[in-house]
Amino acid sequence: MTTNDDDLWTTVDRLRAWLDDHNELPPQEALLIRMLKLSEEVGEVAEAVIGAVAQNPRKGASHTWQDVESELCDVVVTALVALGTLTPDARGTLAAHLAKVAERSLGPVAPQGGR
Repeated sequence: MTTNDDDLWTTVDRLRAWLDDHNELPPQEALLIRMLKLSEEVGEVAEAVIGAVAQNPRKGASHTWQDVESELCDVVVTALVALGTLTPDARGTLAAHLAKVAERSLGPVAPQGGR
């Protein structure tokens, strides 16, 4: 399944709204919990990597690299939902930040059709 940018952000918004609808915490606490949820998800990536390379003698090869992929996707989704909770313009915030990271790492973008 492929997704376009609109589908992605529509789904992120729906997930954030679903979480909001099921939230019983004050808004500030709910925001903090969503930020902390990232640590939990990153820990699951670490657990999957350790399992994929069989570095826990008690568990052996308990995960696959596909499990790692899935856990990384959970990190991304959790981060996007948290960003959407923090700012109403999550899409614009991410795009602007990605552009800064790209320019810092890759240099300025050459103009289209330029010389």
